[in-house]
Amino acid sequence: MNQNDLYEAIFKRKSIRNYDPAQLDQNRLEEISKNLAALKPMTKGIKTEFKIISPDQVTRKGMNKAPHYIAAFSEAKDTYKANIGFMLQQMDLYFSATGTGSCWLGFPQPTKEVTESSNLEFIILMSFGNPKETLHRTSTSQFKRKPLSEITNIQGAEELLEPARLAPSAINLQNWYFTGDKNLIHAYSAKASFLRNIVGGSYFPLNVGIAFCNLQLAAEHLGLKTRIVFEKDRDKNQPKDREYIASLEIEKATAP
Repeated sequence: MNQNDLYEAIFKRKSIRNYDPAQLDQNRLEEISKNLAALKPMTKGIKTEFKIISPDQVTRKGMNKAPHYIAAFSEAKDTYKANIGFMLQQMDLYFSATGTGSCWLGFPQPTKEVTESSNLEFIILMSFGNPKETLHRTSTSQFKRKPLSEITNIQGAEELLEPARLAPSAINLQNWYFTGDKNLIHAYSAKASFLRNIVGGSYFPLNVGIAFCNLQLAAEHLGLKTRIVFEKDRDKNQPKDREYIASLEIEKATAP
């Protein structure tokens, strides 16, 4: 899948909750499996596993049934939830770009049999299949998102940050915040309160990983070189209500 195709999908993707119950054909499922195996991590050195599972392997908790689900698992290490968000967002955009519906699912859970089939920690599900509703938005005005002024204090980097602003998040919490400048962007999460941890707060790092994926795709679409870095002391002088996740170094690509 071309990176530009993923970038373009940012501006029209939407969460699909109504699916044709028919399963995708085997060739399509094999393509999806290949893409899962080729996902790029945000953080190197973290073991991850993605399983395609069936509806009878999911406790849906009132959600509509989908023909297929991806169960994401990870080794529990620093930034591991953000890393899963970063990786699975590539699949979400891939689905949208190739005519398949998908949706992040925080409340439904895989069955015990599925969770016990992996040595890693279960993180989140994503449903997918042929949509039984309109696949794409027709305008970015249809996104219910905070304005840029509420998620960043960086000036003059709208082309980079607008795609991050449009990212999906658990219960649409949009808990990300970006500081720095056009050459080095630091991504933070709001810290989850006790009550927030009960409803959606555990997904705060994952949400930032999703937005960070969109951010990097935007930079690369503009022909910029990027490098993901982690500044260990970055959160020392930050407000108590924010938690540092990662930084994106950006420089102009050199002409070949």
